[in-house]
Amino acid sequence: MALMPKRVKHRKSQRGRIRGNATRGNRVVFGDFGLQAMEGGWISSQTIEAGRIAAQQYVRGEGRLYIRIFPHKSVTSIPLETRMGKGKGEPDFWAAVVRPGTVLYEVAGITEAAAKICFARLAHKMPVRVRLVKRDDSK
Repeated sequence: MALMPKRVKHRKSQRGRIRGNATRGNRVVFGDFGLQAMEGGWISSQTIEAGRIAAQQYVRGEGRLYIRIFPHKSVTSIPLETRMGKGKGEPDFWAAVVRPGTVLYEVAGITEAAAKICFARLAHKMPVRVRLVKRDDSK
């Protein structure tokens, strides 16, 4: 089932611009390895769910998967072959706004080789460039 907010104050949101790098949610916190975005963009709730299924099938019983993003933004669209005017379109899908450096998914309880294979499967589904990052326990 695709993710979306239970309630929102306003149904329609402006597009906005993605500027700068992520200052929050840019470290691996829950798991041992993470999938980090290297560029900004929108990730739809369907894409997040597709990534979850792909990772869950690989991880199965031995590991744990954490999803670190949530689609808060409603993206609207006007039907095809509609004339100009008549206002803003209806909400079409929900998307998570991702800045460069945001950790999208994390896994715990599996080896680095297994995490690399698992995240390679996820990387194919993501609309942004991603990389594997390890947990930094130096702090």
